[in-house]
Amino acid sequence: MDTARLTDTHAHICDTAFDADRKAVLRRAGAAGIGAVIAVGEDLADAEKNVALAREHPMLKPAAGLYPTHLDRSAAASLADFIRSHRGALAGIGEVGLDFWVIKTAEERAIQKEIFAGFIDLALELDLPLNVHSRSAGRHAVDLLLARGARRVQLHAFDGKITAARPALEAGYYFSIPPSVTRSRQKQKLVRHLPLEALLVETDSPVLGPDPHQRNEPANLTVAIEAIATIKDLAPEAVVEAVVANTRALYGFLPGMPVKSTE
Repeated sequence: MDTARLTDTHAHICDTAFDADRKAVLRRAGAAGIGAVIAVGEDLADAEKNVALAREHPMLKPAAGLYPTHLDRSAAASLADFIRSHRGALAGIGEVGLDFWVIKTAEERAIQKEIFAGFIDLALELDLPLNVHSRSAGRHAVDLLLARGARRVQLHAFDGKITAARPALEAGYYFSIPPSVTRSRQKQKLVRHLPLEALLVETDSPVLGPDPHQRNEPANLTVAIEAIATIKDLAPEAVVEAVVANTRALYGFLPGMPVKSTE
């Protein structure tokens, strides 16, 4: 299987879990044929770290976002300023979104939706892809994305039903599949029902690996490829061809290419 063109479309490579051996982790990813990693963040410190790491490691494509459990309007405004000032260096905005697994009250969910709506509008303003978290809130996240006219969207590790995914599919949004698909019936069902043209692959490192008790890393991206191929009864090479095309369609670059800037 030729995986040299693959992109891990969602990984927390800035996480402290990788501080001791990040170079070795990225070396293993390269040895596994992973050509690029979209480095998502959860706050401003992550965004700054991702941009700095990308200067050191060209395979990293930095993103910036506010994790949806951070109900901080001021932090969201600071991140929006950072994203605007670093537009040319960023692959996308993320991760951002909704999380109803953690956020339970109507008042807090309203703040969460307000912050997410701001990032959707920013993505439209800057023509950047959105890398979206929607745990236990898939239908709500999709409804908000559609209501605000979001165009370039990746729904990361989507945990909703296919009925919740269908409107996003019709809007041309993409769904990224992590290695945990090997142990998740929900993810397997999603892969079974979604067309190959709507799929991306991710690792969500350091979590969502094939073994929940071990640190996940980008080299495990091939686990997701193999699982998709098995579920859909396709050759792994066909899955690679599709996700490479889908990644380029959404993000506008291939591994080895710089992030496309509109500046």
